[in-house]
Amino acid sequence: MRSYRQIFFSLVFVCAAAITPLKAQDTVTISQKGKAFSESSVTIKSGAKVRFVNDDTVAHNVYARIGSDKEDLGLQKPGEQGEISFDKPGKYRVRCAIHPKMKLTVVVE
Repeated sequence: MRSYRQIFFSLVFVCAAAITPLKAQDTVTISQKGKAFSESSVTIKSGAKVRFVNDDTVAHNVYARIGSDKEDLGLQKPGEQGEISFDKPGKYRVRCAIHPKMKLTVVVE
């Protein structure tokens, strides 16, 4: 038979697990292939990152304007990856400096 102490700590653990908020996804991965992003739009929480993975056969140069700053991943060769953080709510456009038809909208809540 379980002791009161075991029951008490089991209840504390179950209650703590039930009220602990689920952590929002910190990083969303977007692939670059066929001179296109894998998504045309993505919605993330404030503070999250978007990871850009070059699964293409050509180089890319992903950048985004976030406020007055320009986040630029520089030249990404095939197989390379980089991340951009989005800390403020808003709607942001992400582009490839080499392939202007590559467009992604990042909505930050």
